[in-house]
Amino acid sequence: QVQLVESGGGLVQAGGSLSLTCAASGISFSLTTTAWYRQAPGKQRELVAGISSLATTNYADSVKGRFTISRDNSKKMLYLQMNSLKLEDTAVYYCYVNPRHSPPYWGQGTQVTVSS
Repeated sequence: QVQLVESGGGLVQAGGSLSLTCAASGISFSLTTTAWYRQAPGKQRELVAGISSLATTNYADSVKGRFTISRDNSKKMLYLQMNSLKLEDTAVYYCYVNPRHSPPYWGQGTQVTVSS
């Protein structure tokens, strides 16, 4: 049974930093494409950052230079380091894990709230 457990969300002051972690289990993590998505109220869910099984990364323009996505295949962990947070970063953040030959999985979501 595949499980994605997210942690690290919370309330942070604008300009501050926050780290998100997604712990995967029940999956061959090294063969997956992984990503962080976010969804703000009234907005479409959008890709924040992605990282492939070969460590190729891509970022939304809005977070380039501020966020860093990484993964640890041995620990089956996905990370998102968020720096210089802005009010518009406030959203529910979702871990996404897509195996090679299985349907993708989503985390439960973790709330990130950036205050002024």
